[in-house]
Amino acid sequence: MINLSGKRIAIISTNYFEEAELIEPLNQLRSMGAKVDVAAPHAGTIQGVRGIEKTQRVAVDTTIDMLDAALYDAVIIPGGVVNADHLRVEQAAQEFVKAIAAAKKPVAAICHGAWLLVSSGLAKGRTFTSYPTLEDDIVNAGGIWVDKEVFQDENFITSRKPTDIPAFIEKIVNSLR
Repeated sequence: MINLSGKRIAIISTNYFEEAELIEPLNQLRSMGAKVDVAAPHAGTIQGVRGIEKTQRVAVDTTIDMLDAALYDAVIIPGGVVNADHLRVEQAAQEFVKAIAAAKKPVAAICHGAWLLVSSGLAKGRTFTSYPTLEDDIVNAGGIWVDKEVFQDENFITSRKPTDIPAFIEKIVNSLR
């Protein structure tokens, strides 16, 4: 069993996140002993979806503006079109991912979560994968887009969709060891 005790990870999200892209990393990383905090722009809970159908609500552990990059070993950004579109314009979310990236800690985004990397100015000169509809956004931001299950460019880990979650989590875990 992989032991991630002592590792602290932030999952940043808001309402209408793609359920599997938040829940599966959250549960698996916690089962390995990592401290995983769900952070959102607001306190309370956030609503998950599967496609466009509402699913479960998830408790928010802290707000994004209260996150301190020095206290975290990695950040995970789940997708969900509405979630990612709202999150990408959150100044606190942009600042947090830029601080994690500058510290050379893992920045992991799946599906539409890569929009936050684009809006934070982190795509230029990087190679990312994502949900295919983000290809133009990544390229227009100066990045390179590839169609792969998971892709790692230094400390950036990106993935396409829920079926890629096992490979996505494996890359995250390997980057934290």
